[in-house]
Amino acid sequence: MNQQTMPKANKAISNDVSTDQSPPGRDPAVAGQKKSWIVCLATFPPRRCGIATFTADLTNAIDKMFGPSLKSKIVAMNLTETSHFPYPDKVILQISQPREEDYVNAAHKLNQLEEVKLVNIQHEFGIFGGEYGAHLLFFLAKLQKPVVVTLHTVIPAPDEKLRNVVQTIMKYSQGIIVMTYSSKEILEKDYGLDPDRIQIIPHGIHHVPYMTSKYAKSIFSLAGKLTLSTFGLLSPGKGIEYVIDALPPVVKKFPNVQFFVAGITHPVVLEQSGEKYRNSLVKKVYELGLSDCVYFYNTYFNLNGLFRFLEATDVYLATCLNPNQAVSGTLSYALGSGRPVISTAFAQAKEEITDEVGILIDFKKPPAFTAAIIKLLGNDQLRLQMGKNAYFRTRHMIWENVALSYLKYFSQFVPELTLGQKKLPPIKLAHLVKLTDNFGIIQFAKLTEPDLSSGYTLDDNARALIVAALHYKKFRTHSALKLASVYLNFIYQVAKPDGYFDNYVNSNRAIDKQRNIQENSEDYSARALYALALVSITKQIPKRFRKQAHSLFEQSFQKNIAFSSPRAIAFYIKALHCLLAKWKEPKTLAVLRSCCEQLIILYEKSRSSDWEWFEHYLTYSNAILPEALILGYKITGDKRYFEVTKKTLNFLIKHTFKGSLYIPIGQSGWFPKEGVRQYFDQQPEDTAATVEVLNVMWQVTNEKHYQKLADIAFNWFLGDNVLGQVVYDRITGGCYDGVGEKFINLNQGAESTISYLLARFSFEK
Repeated sequence: MNQQTMPKANKAISNDVSTDQSPPGRDPAVAGQKKSWIVCLATFPPRRCGIATFTADLTNAIDKMFGPSLKSKIVAMNLTETSHFPYPDKVILQISQPREEDYVNAAHKLNQLEEVKLVNIQHEFGIFGGEYGAHLLFFLAKLQKPVVVTLHTVIPAPDEKLRNVVQTIMKYSQGIIVMTYSSKEILEKDYGLDPDRIQIIPHGIHHVPYMTSKYAKSIFSLAGKLTLSTFGLLSPGKGIEYVIDALPPVVKKFPNVQFFVAGITHPVVLEQSGEKYRNSLVKKVYELGLSDCVYFYNTYFNLNGLFRFLEATDVYLATCLNPNQAVSGTLSYALGSGRPVISTAFAQAKEEITDEVGILIDFKKPPAFTAAIIKLLGNDQLRLQMGKNAYFRTRHMIWENVALSYLKYFSQFVPELTLGQKKLPPIKLAHLVKLTDNFGIIQFAKLTEPDLSSGYTLDDNARALIVAALHYKKFRTHSALKLASVYLNFIYQVAKPDGYFDNYVNSNRAIDKQRNIQENSEDYSARALYALALVSITKQIPKRFRKQAHSLFEQSFQKNIAFSSPRAIAFYIKALHCLLAKWKEPKTLAVLRSCCEQLIILYEKSRSSDWEWFEHYLTYSNAILPEALILGYKITGDKRYFEVTKKTLNFLIKHTFKGSLYIPIGQSGWFPKEGVRQYFDQQPEDTAATVEVLNVMWQVTNEKHYQKLADIAFNWFLGDNVLGQVVYDRITGGCYDGVGEKFINLNQGAESTISYLLARFSFEK
């Protein structure tokens, strides 16, 4: 048995830091708005407790997603009058738990601050003074701001005093947030609270990529070991002694098993009884002869340390002895890291630990722990599948999604806290770099890892070339130029003598002739020509790149290539628009006019009184068609192009916007003219095309209506979608592959990631 700190992890190889940029581009719907504050009354770091950690994570997510127009502030709870901490500037007031006058004074000061729009109380009975934390009522009685209370503990079968305290809190509150269905049920049945005033929002988790334990074990020199773990502030209610009692039969069957217990002793417990509980555990370990396989880490992990600790875990043990514990952040974190869990049957665990993610056992039953541990350690396939299930089922719980849910609920009581205030994320190429090798960008990914077996496509490499060119134009980074070189060379490799291009290339870098013959190459070829045209006119890009791109474009242009596909025509118009914006060459202008006329003819053939569109169905990248015509109008001044753009774009808006949500056409059947509009699966490609055309229309017409719609459409990536979940991964810089009826497709492939970046760059023009 050892007491020690975790070994330091090796630093992972990082991408060029210059790929993560924060340009001064427009943030959707924030210009000219007054700043608003959401104030959380809670404990806060550097005070060490679960509520403090939760509050820091929640407010950081709110600030990241909604700043600068919306900011979080803190009223920090201190244990005593002398236990103050070096708080950050976010903390605007402090309350000493036993001082009644502090609660009253804090309420008066918040009332005087116009910026304060709502107060969210992170409630745990033990952090407020008085019986059952009744001192909080002094604060609530004087506060004149809207209040929403998050109850971290909900106690069933309350006595009269406890019931009165909770009911009074509800009387002063606009709403109550709990984290489990059982908590809501207790509030309804045992406290008589109105269920319509209770909102369920799960405990948040940090988003980490899914990983098996192999890599982290190698860092900690645990290769070949089977690892069990638990973490959190140590206290007698933790129940770790029952796991230790369960281990001898486990060790006999699996001599390579090791059990890690991480966490400092709870500060209150430490003050009252010192290390009595920890010492009793150490004594038990020695008595049972487990000193070589049980390790105590008397440390308070930072996030990176915690993630590594969980990654090195094969099975996580949730050992709580309180059957009424409403929520456990440690359990949520373990599930969110993709670890199978063996848990006692406390309230949250009974809801979340199903047979698909772990094993639920009774309290104080070492033999039950023994049987469950042996079952999972003896079945690698079951253990790994449970971990994957846990990971996928907790994606709605990542902090960004939880912050969205909080703001959506808050806005019911304070409408000015609108969800349209989201902050544009920094432009980040990290995942694009990860998907790219020295030949091109790989088509698909399994979660965040490139799937080389999927091969390469011209379509993705052309898109990626556009992103690399835009990034280099904006930031002049070597990494973007290196990417542009790879994508440009890929296009060169798939160019055909007739002026068109092949699309599919196998993982062995050989052109897939059969597949290319089977599929129409028009759309891919036209997109490639648009990418080449954009590079050739971007003066910031080195001359040799521009020359190569222009030469490739001219090879096709001089072949007098032609397109019949509406999207191919549209991409070709975009390419010609690029060139004509720089060189007013008559032949180029004539071809552009001809292409615009093709779209007009398609529109006239397809349109009817209730169908203002170019085809008899809406499918993918629909917005590229009106965008091409508005660009044609910019070059030619032909008002017919402008009028058709307005009609078709308004038609598209009518069918894809509902209130403050953008809802792309679903690819599981699209939207036939005489059929039913499909809603799933929604693709980032379509969202990006819509954002781009709306930003172009805003630039051309200066009508703020289009600006607002562009913001709404872009916020689809940031969580304003039918699932209320983020689609863009701020950690990796990748974008999920789509929004399904119930779940996000968590793979971060090339098309999705590039589509997000194209939408993001459209705010920089």
